[in-house]
Amino acid sequence: MAKANMDSSVSSRADVVIVGAGHGGAQCAIALRQNGFAGTVTVVGREPEFPYERPPLSKDYFAREKAFERLHIRPPAFWAEKDIDFLLGTQVDAVDPATKQLALSDGRSLGYGNLVWATGGDPRRLTCAGADLAGVHAVRTRADCDALMAEIDAGKHDIVVIGGGYIGLEAAAVLGKLGLNVTLLEALPRVLARVAGEELSGFYQQVHSDHGVDLRLNARVECLEGEKGQVTAVRLEGGERIPAEAVLVGIGIIPAVEPLILAGATGSNGVDVDAFCRTSLPDIYAIGDCAAFACDFAGGQVMRVESVQNAIDMASCVAKAICGDARPYKAFPWFWSNQYDLKLQTAGINVGFDETVVRGTPANRAFSVIYLKDGKIVAIDCVNSVKDYVQGRKLVEQGVRPDVAKLADLGTALKELVEA
Repeated sequence: MAKANMDSSVSSRADVVIVGAGHGGAQCAIALRQNGFAGTVTVVGREPEFPYERPPLSKDYFAREKAFERLHIRPPAFWAEKDIDFLLGTQVDAVDPATKQLALSDGRSLGYGNLVWATGGDPRRLTCAGADLAGVHAVRTRADCDALMAEIDAGKHDIVVIGGGYIGLEAAAVLGKLGLNVTLLEALPRVLARVAGEELSGFYQQVHSDHGVDLRLNARVECLEGEKGQVTAVRLEGGERIPAEAVLVGIGIIPAVEPLILAGATGSNGVDVDAFCRTSLPDIYAIGDCAAFACDFAGGQVMRVESVQNAIDMASCVAKAICGDARPYKAFPWFWSNQYDLKLQTAGINVGFDETVVRGTPANRAFSVIYLKDGKIVAIDCVNSVKDYVQGRKLVEQGVRPDVAKLADLGTALKELVEA
């Protein structure tokens, strides 16, 4: 099995140190070996687990449909076979770019030749009174999910979900399927307001309501109430009190980049990277949710892209660069979400869209929303419509300026609009 602790068998220096054992960190280690890198590789991970898939935490794993062992990105023995060391349950507290040393949470130091920062983000916490009560949970790690699942097993039934983004909606769907009393609170006028158009928001609002979720929009939390240190209710602005035996908070993440910023790396929303995923510090790269870059598919806007695709493709980009085959990061962005019997697939980024076209009928539970900016297709959301997704992503990649009437016509296959 791969070594999981810093002991006499793990060197105090590695040619490449990867901080973060999620999708990006794991893929970077794998890609280094695939590209012929023969130097030493050490992955530092805050959790005690070897790398595992994160999306199923709010879906299959949470619903007890997939055992944790099935979430491993690679079997633990794989890492030893590839001569990749792990320091698990360990955090990097500080980075010294001058000496190329990392200060670890156990008091030791770890030197590096190249450093890859793949830490993702920490769940954004509530700042209101009562936010630190027992029974208030996030869904970011296995431990987060296990804690909430244990409370449900102990009989807790009234669950309040705060946040109407994908994490909140996915969790609400699973909790509802478990037969629990679920209330979902969204502070904005609609769910998915930051990532989707009104058509998709309205559809998912109706779906969750139809499945028994008590969905509240424009619902701003004033505080959490509790007894004997345990949450008992969520109080909204205006005074309404919603009983809560447990609260799940899904209001986004905060990029985990503080040690890099303190070391002098540039960045205001995460850490800034160039076209090759390099930070402003020498021999230090950043990838995944914590890395802000000029996205070609968002008009060059500097942004973070929170997706498995982005983490994996950035990891491969960095591995090639370290192996002497540097190529600019140009990967195509795509996303997905599973809720109830609905599979949402998204291609592209709809930043700045000024027109939407609905293809199909939402009432039939199979349709697509196509986003255009200045007449050009920039993104597409497909609900239970795999054919539209496969064909539509080519339209996004090409930036096609189509006949809008043909876009909406189900009799016209999207592939017919692809430019030769």
